[in-house]
Amino acid sequence: MQWFRELNTTERRTFIGAFGGWAIDALDFMVFTFVISTLMTLWHIDKGQAGMLGTVTLLFSAVGGWLAGILADRYGRVRILQYTIIWFSVCTVAIGFAQNFEQLFVLRALQGLGFGGEWAVGSVLMGEIVRAQHRGKAVGTVQSGWAVGWGAAALLYTLAFSVLPPEWAWRSLFWIGVLPAFLVLYIRKHVPEPEMFQRRQASGIAAASFWTIFSPALLKTTVVTSLLCTGVQGGYYAITTWLPTFLKVERNLSVLNTGGYLLVIIAGSFCGYITGAYLADRLGRRANLLIFSVLSAISVYVYTQLPLTNGQMLVLGFPLGFAASGIFSGIGAYLTELFPSNVRATGQGFAYNFGRGVGALFPSLVGFLSQQHGLGWAIGVFAAGAYAVVILTALLLPETKGRQLE
Repeated sequence: MQWFRELNTTERRTFIGAFGGWAIDALDFMVFTFVISTLMTLWHIDKGQAGMLGTVTLLFSAVGGWLAGILADRYGRVRILQYTIIWFSVCTVAIGFAQNFEQLFVLRALQGLGFGGEWAVGSVLMGEIVRAQHRGKAVGTVQSGWAVGWGAAALLYTLAFSVLPPEWAWRSLFWIGVLPAFLVLYIRKHVPEPEMFQRRQASGIAAASFWTIFSPALLKTTVVTSLLCTGVQGGYYAITTWLPTFLKVERNLSVLNTGGYLLVIIAGSFCGYITGAYLADRLGRRANLLIFSVLSAISVYVYTQLPLTNGQMLVLGFPLGFAASGIFSGIGAYLTELFPSNVRATGQGFAYNFGRGVGALFPSLVGFLSQQHGLGWAIGVFAAGAYAVVILTALLLPETKGRQLE
């Protein structure tokens, strides 16, 4: 982390704001994965309805990312970042007051709008403020905030359900969503708009239309980056959604029920994010994607094709979290460098969230295909296909390591 000490005050404060925002987003988002079983019991929600609550947030987060990117190019990165954090926080707190499935469904959809917007804007903000030689490390390390928020959600879940009855414990976890309001105050005071955005605003040049990213000059970049993000996120969702079920139901492994396994996965994810951030600047954006695609494919093969014991399963949780998460570290800086300033947030928001929207369908497709061919085979096919798309698209895009933004 020597590079962090080399950042100037503005770069460091922007990093803190973006890292905090992403960590709190992860906390608020991952809390749902812990309480869904409680809600199924208290409200008599079936598995289909539970799946809908997860999918609707991801689909609406894609829309939120597109909209936030467009607005950030028009009104500023910092301003829109604050709005997305406030929106996400208000919806999260409101979920704690929901009285039935219908209210929860609507609030989860609205929560998704802010969730998608926060990453789209925060990533561009980081990419434009941090200098080129540290951009990959800084933006990638912000991604590690997800593992921090995920771990905090696990700890708070344990605490809440230890001291409160279930009907109040799950609500209290969402009420913690008020915390990002304090982060907004920090961002408002310490984080400025990027200098290049300020220059464009001062010049009087109007923000480009959303459709500019589909112009002949940018069409290839938009299409290929959208497919790249589809592969990255589709592979991640196919693995993380169904692999625990496969190992528990078809392999009868009990370690999945322990907090130790979850801790190993989260630790692996954090190390993967940090390593990916370093490699993105050291070896390049494309090399980082290629390396983690291969590692992820190997992890899926091991989990779905080899017989594993509980002890082996616990140990292998680390490389699984490492590979599946580390691939995300280079994406933010790469997208920032591929799109021009006047549509950077628009293009980045569209590409990443197009991938999120399509990738959110992968778990459903895996479930459908598993009915004919088995769950392990279905997971392997979709994950392998997704990472093959990542490798192909990475080879079609230029290397942008060290690129100075105009």
